[in-house]
Amino acid sequence: MSTLDPNRVLPEQYDEESLIVLFMDNLVWPLLVVVFAAFVFLLPETFLTTRNIQFLLYTSAALGMIALAESICLISGNFDLSVGSIAGFSAMFTATLLAQWFPSTPGIVGIAIILGIGGFIGMMNGFSISYLGVNPFLQTLSFLIIFQGGILVISNTSQTALPDLYTYVGGGAIVGNIPFAIVLMIVVFAFFGVALKYSRFGTKVYAVGGNPDAAESAGINTKRVVLFVYIISGMLSALGGLLYTGFLGAATPTLGQNALFPAFAAAVIGGISLFGGRGKITGAIGGVLLLGTVEAGLVQLRVDPNVIRTTTGLVLLGAILLYTFIEKYRSRLLAE
Repeated sequence: MSTLDPNRVLPEQYDEESLIVLFMDNLVWPLLVVVFAAFVFLLPETFLTTRNIQFLLYTSAALGMIALAESICLISGNFDLSVGSIAGFSAMFTATLLAQWFPSTPGIVGIAIILGIGGFIGMMNGFSISYLGVNPFLQTLSFLIIFQGGILVISNTSQTALPDLYTYVGGGAIVGNIPFAIVLMIVVFAFFGVALKYSRFGTKVYAVGGNPDAAESAGINTKRVVLFVYIISGMLSALGGLLYTGFLGAATPTLGQNALFPAFAAAVIGGISLFGGRGKITGAIGGVLLLGTVEAGLVQLRVDPNVIRTTTGLVLLGAILLYTFIEKYRSRLLAE
């Protein structure tokens, strides 16, 4: 008879369970394939076309930037409820400046202004949370309300007369009629994916999110890391606002208003930890594409818009339940 402890996990068993956890952590990609295939089956003449795929990616670009902003905050052990309001406010402020206050301002200056506004608002969030000790929920919720109202204070009408270069970022195309926004989305996600995985700053972000006390004991300035995380989040949110402006050809009072929950859902669906310290940026883009695929498919099937919004909520609920199961399974594996 064997004298091995039956409760001990053998290397072969550990490898098998590790592969299961790895699969679960990257479940968004198989889900995306299954959902996409389902809509191809239901819409065989339109859904698999190059035009539809390109449009799906194009419409996901702006939300992708906001989801990336939320994902970086989550990885650091925080979150940001104001990402949609930052996108809308920075876009409306800059568009009003370009169209009414200083109509001769070059488009490149407008791009710098909108990113600067987003970064400044993010800096205020980060300073309050990291240096003043304000709860992230209360801080970002207050900014959500303040800047959502600030949009209407600036203007309650759409701003359209914008420089070509300014709108090109979200509305222009490059060689082969490929929207520039798609290329920008891929480049930005690739940059932050590499930076978070290989740079010292990325290591610090994961360390702070995983265990802030241990990170501080290791010599990491956790307050500074959180400050920079929120500055980056604000700039990415503003970039999302810029892409929305180019896509619509105008800055509208409702721009970014409904972006928070889809962005949060995309991050969670993509496997970004709700408790910080774990998750891949590539998962977030997978979550954005999954939501975009579901919405595009239901729109083409002429489903009621309210049903589509409810479906997004159900997808988020399913992702949270699945994430909870994965966390319990991982904890059991580590305990063994």
